[in-house]
Amino acid sequence: MPRVSILLTCFNHLDYIQEAWDSIQAQTYRDFEVIALDDGSTDGTREWLTAHASGARIEFNPQNLGTYATLNRGLELAEGEFIAVFNDDDVWGPEKLQRQVEALDKNPRVGLVHTSGWFINGRSEQHPDPAPLGFPWPKTGNGDQLATLVDHNQIITSSVLFRRACAEQSGPFDPQFYGCGDWQMWLRIARGWEVAHVDEPLTFYRVHDTNAARNTTKMDEDSWRIREWITTWEGAEDKSRPGLDNAFAHNWVCLGTERALRGDLKGARQAYGEAIRRRPTRAKSYARYLATLLTPKVARQWR
Repeated sequence: MPRVSILLTCFNHLDYIQEAWDSIQAQTYRDFEVIALDDGSTDGTREWLTAHASGARIEFNPQNLGTYATLNRGLELAEGEFIAVFNDDDVWGPEKLQRQVEALDKNPRVGLVHTSGWFINGRSEQHPDPAPLGFPWPKTGNGDQLATLVDHNQIITSSVLFRRACAEQSGPFDPQFYGCGDWQMWLRIARGWEVAHVDEPLTFYRVHDTNAARNTTKMDEDSWRIREWITTWEGAEDKSRPGLDNAFAHNWVCLGTERALRGDLKGARQAYGEAIRRRPTRAKSYARYLATLLTPKVARQWR
C-alpha cells in the first residue's frame, strides 16, 4: 500500500498536463500512487491520460461534476496514508513530497503541511507580478494556525499534503463550493490538527485566463458562505488559542461587509456589532456600523 495518494485533478488543460505529469515522475519520494481524475475534459486531456499516464489509476467523470465532487471521488479511491491534491496546470519541485512526508513523520500532531512557491505564467516562467491574482504567495507559521485561516485562506491547494485521517475525522470536501471548498477543508483540519509550512519554493501555481480565482462573483459567494459557516462553530472553540479572538472579530467585520453588499443592512449591523463586542478598540468597526444606518447605496461603499 502506498504512503501517498496523489489526486491529479484534470479539466481542459492539455497544454500543461505533460509538465504536471513530468513533475510527479521527478519526485525524489517514490512511495506514491497517482489517481488521475478527469472532470469532463473536451480538449484531448482524456486521450492524453489514456495514452501517457502509465501506472496511474484513471477515472473519467461522465459529465463535469465540479472540483470538490471530483476530489471526493479521489478520496474514496485513495489507499495512501497521506493525500496530495495536484491541479493539472501546476508544477511541483522534485523534493516537494519528500519534505512534506518528513514533516508529517516528525510530528504526529500535524495534520496538513504546505509549501512555499511562486506563480508561473503559461511558459512556466516565474510571473513578474508577485500577486498576479490579487494576492501574494500565501504562507502560515507552524503549529496552531486556526486563527490565521479564519482571517483568510493562506494555503495553495497544489502545495498541500494532508493525512487521510483528517478527512476521515472532519468529512470530505463540500461539493457545493465553486472555488473555496479547499479553504473550508483546511479550516476543518486546523480545528483539530496543527499545520506545518515548508518554507521552500516547491510548488508552482500557473496563472492563466481560466483560473477559478478569476471568477470573482462565484469566489465572493463562496467566501460569504464560509464566513457565515464560521459563526456556527465559533462558540465551540477555546478562545485561549493564539489569535483566535481577533480572528473571529475580523470574520464578523468581513461578514458585515458581505451582508451590506447584498443589501442586508440589518444583518450587516448585527455583524459589525459582534465584531465590536469581540474587539472594541477597532475604530473602523464603529464607522462601518454607523454606515449601516445610512442608505443602502452609501453603506455599500464601505467595502
